[in-house]
Amino acid sequence: MGMLVRAAVLLSPLLFCNAFLNLTGPSELEGVWKGSTILPCAYVPVKDLVQQTLTWTVVHDQSSGTIFRRDDSGDHVLLSEYRGRVSVLKDAPGNVSLHILNLEISDRGTYTCQVTWKASNNTLIAKEITTKVDVVKVAATKPVIRASEPGLTFAPGARTSLTCVASGSPPISYRWFRSGPGGEARLLSSQAELAWDSLQPSDTGTYFCEAENRVGARAVQQSDAVELTVSGTQGTRLSLPLVILIAVVCSAVVFLLVFIIICIRKPKEVQVYEVKDHNLRAAASSRCESAGHYEEPICSTENNYVMEHMVNKRSQEISTEKNEYDCVGNTQESVYEVGDTA
Repeated sequence: MGMLVRAAVLLSPLLFCNAFLNLTGPSELEGVWKGSTILPCAYVPVKDLVQQTLTWTVVHDQSSGTIFRRDDSGDHVLLSEYRGRVSVLKDAPGNVSLHILNLEISDRGTYTCQVTWKASNNTLIAKEITTKVDVVKVAATKPVIRASEPGLTFAPGARTSLTCVASGSPPISYRWFRSGPGGEARLLSSQAELAWDSLQPSDTGTYFCEAENRVGARAVQQSDAVELTVSGTQGTRLSLPLVILIAVVCSAVVFLLVFIIICIRKPKEVQVYEVKDHNLRAAASSRCESAGHYEEPICSTENNYVMEHMVNKRSQEISTEKNEYDCVGNTQESVYEVGDTA
């Protein structure tokens, strides 16, 4: 009896886990050729249960094998045709979905997701689900034109672009056209994006695009036409080097002007005065009037000095100095005459 109770106690956690631990995912899935898809596989993590291994296997019409395996040593892609195209998210407990890139027709088959957990008593629990995958080719849909900026009215010189977007099996080729007179369309580009670096009024017109892929009869899909308008005054755009050059030149001109102003600025007019002895000039003048007669120089113990402005006296000074020289010469002649008389 005791053995049965003990076995029931040991099995009760496992029964509980088996009842609530399940993998979820679709039974069928359709992927687009040359596109990407996700094969969902998920569970709700349970306490005391640790994921030990994860494997994804596939069964094709003529082959089968293990695509992906995750264990304590890491992630491993085992089939060469899937290398570089499959992955499983890390650090996402409970999410073990398989991501497949660049689907091929040969990827059709039945895929199985199997997860193994380890319980606290070292017991292993395994669950799995299967999903049937079909890969189809989808023709390109009617493209939609998307503008890089809201509105289709721009000022001259503006930069903008139009992008043609369609869905379907890649690769999808695009072409851009501009409607002309009489309904004629002129081919502009074979890229998905039509861009202008500097719009001009001549770019005003009606534009549309086409999309096409290699599915079926290669039917070409055409977008609705859009009207692009370029109007207004074109603003002047200066390049960064030109702005820097203008700033340097302006700075040099300002510095030069300041330097010139400092150099040519006149200081306050300095009043220059000259001290003149009017008594001496009076004596010289008196001697000049006594022509040919010797007189003792008049010596004055009192000097009457007068401060006179020099600016407007230069011509007068030159005349006075000449008279003084003449009088000195006359005085010397008088001295000689007196000596001869003696």
